[in-house]
Parts: sequence; C-alpha cells; structure tokens
Amino acid sequence: MKIFPAIDLKDKKCVRLKQGEDDTSIILNENPIDQAKYFEDQGCSRLHLIDLDSAFGRSDINNIVIEKIRKSINIPIQIGGGIRAVKIAENYFNLGADYLIIGSFAISNSEEVKALAESYCDKIYVALDVLKNKIMIKGWKEESNFTPSKLFETYEKTSVRGYVLTDIEKDGMLTGLNQEMIIRNLALTNKKLIVGGGLKDNSDLEKLNLIKSKNLEGVIAGKSFYVGSIDLKEAQLILNNNA
Repeated sequence: MKIFPAIDLKDKKCVRLKQGEDDTSIILNENPIDQAKYFEDQGCSRLHLIDLDSAFGRSDINNIVIEKIRKSINIPIQIGGGIRAVKIAENYFNLGADYLIIGSFAISNSEEVKALAESYCDKIYVALDVLKNKIMIKGWKEESNFTPSKLFETYEKTSVRGYVLTDIEKDGMLTGLNQEMIIRNLALTNKKLIVGGGLKDNSDLEKLNLIKSKNLEGVIAGKSFYVGSIDLKEAQLILNNNA
C-alpha cells in the first residue's frame, strides 16, 4: 500500500475543497508544477491529480499545466475529473496520464468505459464517490441510482484496474478515514482499491495496516498533507512496514 499525494487543479492553481464544494476552494500553491516536483522529491510513488475545472464542466484550461507536470516528474500520474467521453480520456492519456479515474461516465456509458478499459488495459479506475451509500455524479452534484455494490457488479468482470473510493462527507474535513466503509467495500471486490476522504494523521494509516488486504493499493493524502498533519516520508514508512 502506498500514499498518493493529491493536487486539485482549478484555474491552473493547486487548491483544496471541502466535501467537493466549488465555492470552498482555497489556493494552496500558485505553481502546481513545483508542488508535483516536491511530491516526487519526497519519495512518493504516484501523483493523484484532479482537474476541477473539467469536473465542473467549465473548460480544459488545465491541460497545459497537466502537460508541464508530466514533463517535470517521472512518477506515474493518475488523473480524474470530468472524463465524460472517450475522446476526453484519450486526451488525458495523450497529455501523459498513466491512469485515469472515471466517475459519471462509468455510470452513464458503462459499455464505452468497459471498451476503454480493454484498450487501455490496467489503466482505468472507476470512481466510487459515495454519499450515504449512493454514488454521486457530475462533480458530486447529482445522486445516481447506483450503490457501490451495483457498480462493483457492473465492472468486476471487466478490464478496469480497480476503484477509487471517496467518502464525500469526510472529504477535506480531517475527521479520519471511514474505516467501516473501506472494509465493507473491500469485501465486495477482487480488484485494486484506492481510498480517500478524511485522512487525518498517522493513526489512520496504522488502522489501514490492520486491514491486511492485498487489494488495498493506496490512500490519498490531500488536506492532511497541506496542513501538516501527515508527513509523506513518515507515512510511507508506516505503510511500508506492513509490506
């Protein structure tokens, strides 16, 4: 299991939101390229990057930043946000994404996403953006008719690499990971699971270690890093000790 630091892009800047609400954004770094380089220097093995402008259906303003980040670091990048068509997914791969996280499109156009996963084998994750056991879509603004279990049923026998599970109520709140939700969803899949939403401090990582699942691939560190409650090198040591 690894820790994946997060960069949320808005207007070409690194920001953070609370519970995915656009009007709560706070600028953390005017230069996301420098931020990405810092994460690589800290020994992180993958960057988690979300294009908020794309997620909220505004524009592709961040494409140039994503391309510059790709050219500036050597570690893999997983990208999510607003991937609602195959051509958008292909564009992100062309910009240098190693993995993609697909949310709304995975629900509305499952056959296209399955085909995309066949074309880009082991490169596609399906987003489990959960609020009160319902999958939220369109920038977390609309409730779908999918539960996590229904989404697992849809993709478990396909070529998707795995899933990215986010507890929306905890996202950006520093209240601790939803361990019960993580354990419950791990039991429903044989694919990789990356978790996020609410990571507070090292105690959360120690609890994750206790789960002892080979399918628990990583945990996303967003606000916890930026406010200083998580040290990336120390966090990785904690997780490596469980290897």
